[in-house]
Amino acid sequence: MSEALSPAEFERQLRRIGEERYHSRHPFHKLLHDGKLNQGQLQAWVLNRFYYQSRIPMKDAALISRVEDPALRREWISRILDHDGSGGEEGGIERWLVLAEGVGLDRDLVRSTQSVLPATRFAVDAYVRFVREKSLLEAVASSLTELFAPDLHKTRIAALLENYDFATDATLAYFRTRLTQAPKDVAFGLAYVQREARTREQQEAALAALRFKTDVLWAQLDALHFAYVEPGFIPPGAFVPKDRQ
Repeated sequence: MSEALSPAEFERQLRRIGEERYHSRHPFHKLLHDGKLNQGQLQAWVLNRFYYQSRIPMKDAALISRVEDPALRREWISRILDHDGSGGEEGGIERWLVLAEGVGLDRDLVRSTQSVLPATRFAVDAYVRFVREKSLLEAVASSLTELFAPDLHKTRIAALLENYDFATDATLAYFRTRLTQAPKDVAFGLAYVQREARTREQQEAALAALRFKTDVLWAQLDALHFAYVEPGFIPPGAFVPKDRQ
């Protein structure tokens, strides 16, 4: 394989993955941000996305369990606390449940994860396995979709406030909080990947890991669109909105 990419070129290629493949480009997101989803479709999105949110701390715990460097463990554990909460303060998972209640879902139903789409479960579980089994470099690189998240959250907050009655400061607290949390995570993760990917082979592995993560996010929206938008085939056992019952 050819010589290693320069740090600037390596970062450019990482960011290009987001420009081309991040799930902000998915048709389901376009419907969401244009105010064209009905309540049942919104509920399906929130319920299925909760499965992803609930597994992020488990993914991060799996990564930490393999880390021998205390400094890296100390840094990475903040991601778990951001989602699970700490010191009596709510975390991202609780904020997502507030969103779920805002769109008319029962929080116990959402927390049970029993009604998520099979494809959602398969995609998210594949991500957790990836982080557990691949190299630390690849595991950290897969988290770099956060490079692209703040812009999506800004767009989403404005779009939801404009188009949906459920959108309030309380129901959108998850997204507002990520505007400050994600940049910190990104700065550390990007610096780590740039430092540890010393060879072209390692850089290509990191790029592939980030592409894999974009596939995980895209696949979840594919499943939502297929089940709840077009053609509207809801698989057995998955959430069925009231207007489809």
